Amino acid sequence: MHVVCDIQALMARHSKLQKMILTLYRQFLQAGRDKPGFIPRIRDEFRENARIKKTDIMHIEYLCRRAQRQLEQLRDVNTKKLGSFSKPKADS
Repeated sequence: MHVVCDIQALMARHSKLQKMILTLYRQFLQAGRDKPGFIPRIRDEFRENARIKKTDIMHIEYLCRRAQRQLEQLRDVNTKKLGSFSKPKADS
């Protein structure tokens, strides 16, 4: 029992926004499970966006709204391709 308490103490509490993003991630993985090639793309996009500063709330909220729309598209049985979740990288 003591070990369980220690593990829970070590686990960081997540903000509402972080919980929403984790839920979105799980929903994307579930929706992409039956579509070949989608899972690696979903993981890559979420990893790329994980680099966004936690203080950039406006950008994170924008990406969450955009992800909600893309999730709806992904759940559509006619969806064959997946667009990008992140803003384009600037040319160097």
